[in-house]
Amino acid sequence: MKIAVIGTGYVGLVTGTCLAETGNTVICVDCDRRKIDTLNRGHVPIYEPGLGELIARNVAADRLHFTADLPKAVAKAQLVFLAVGTPPQDDGSVDLSAFWSVAEGVAPHLKADGIVVCKSTVPVGTTARLAAKLKELTGRDVPVASNPEFLKEGAAIEDFMKPDRVVVGTYSAEAADALWELYQPYLRTEKPFLVMSPESAEMTKYAANALLAAKISFINEMANICQQAGADINEVRKGIGHDGRIGFAFLFPGVGFGGSCFPKDVRALAAVARQHGVTPRILEATHEVNEAQKQFLVEKIVEHFEGNLERKAIAVWGLAFKPGTDDVREAPALALIDRLLEKKVKLRVHDPVAMENVRQRYGEKLVYCDRPADALLGADALAIMTEWKEFVHPDFEEIKNLLRQPVIFDGRNLYNPERMQTLGFIYYSIGRPAVKG
Repeated sequence: MKIAVIGTGYVGLVTGTCLAETGNTVICVDCDRRKIDTLNRGHVPIYEPGLGELIARNVAADRLHFTADLPKAVAKAQLVFLAVGTPPQDDGSVDLSAFWSVAEGVAPHLKADGIVVCKSTVPVGTTARLAAKLKELTGRDVPVASNPEFLKEGAAIEDFMKPDRVVVGTYSAEAADALWELYQPYLRTEKPFLVMSPESAEMTKYAANALLAAKISFINEMANICQQAGADINEVRKGIGHDGRIGFAFLFPGVGFGGSCFPKDVRALAAVARQHGVTPRILEATHEVNEAQKQFLVEKIVEHFEGNLERKAIAVWGLAFKPGTDDVREAPALALIDRLLEKKVKLRVHDPVAMENVRQRYGEKLVYCDRPADALLGADALAIMTEWKEFVHPDFEEIKNLLRQPVIFDGRNLYNPERMQTLGFIYYSIGRPAVKG
């Protein structure tokens, strides 16, 4: 098939590249000419494991192309995917201005048999409004479908190539058939292709992310109770996770969730609920618990140093909101950095891939360290904010030698408290008693 993907952000770039991998001819379009130039020079503007190699292979095979020429790309496409950013507004609702601008730009150039597919995460009812807008602009019924993405940053290629399910929301048999044909190579292990109404498909995306976010906030709240009551959240997690009705997925306590999806989608779904006269109590609580959890380690740091933080230095390991990505949007590490900078703390930071994105935000306010050990030099304590694998088995003797004090604030529960006590560390974690070596 000939496909146009409008938007070369995270979703658009992964979608376009993976569709090219199965033999389709894909043109990815973006109005940011610098991004298009970067892609055409063979550089990938985001970090996603395996994506660079996949792009290079499909560009070399002449299946994947990048352009800023939207009319030319759309005019040849049987399927036009809208993968435009839908950022949050101050009240949590979604800003659709870029989405509607692209829809208006696409309409005059659609083929007579062209199908428009909404890949962007949009409020319930948007696909129906898109169909009405395209009819108004073209004078005919354009087949339209909602096709939400369920990609995890750091594992997006695998998620696209081997999806748990493909969800399509449409009232058009033509659109459903075309997307069925498109997705068959990815569903060879009998994973379901679910066709439903556009409203249900849009709601499925929000409901999935909101439920996963709620699980994270739930286990973090349980961890905070454990901390005060003398229980160990890791033991509690095992005790409930082996219940088949609950499971272990997303039941890992920490310093809160971040990224471009969960925070935005929880607030957006709450806004949708309010617009329809529903009070989103669970969604609001999920968001509030998460925002508070991002401050957990800051409070522990303040408590440990008895409020005397000025002129202190803290090493921070991990800046991305999760391992396997350079995405720092809504990252808990940034909440920690902001609060500690307010308190005049000197921060020495390290992340395997996200430092440049953090540098763009903070400039020279931070000390950027290429190696984890470099961040420890002269620091009064270490704070761990992202569970990169390279942090799991560090040289603890080296850590003790480089830190001024053997103090670790572990926001991801990477280490065993008893071992840390034996090694002589003062060790704070999430939902477990603090230990002092």
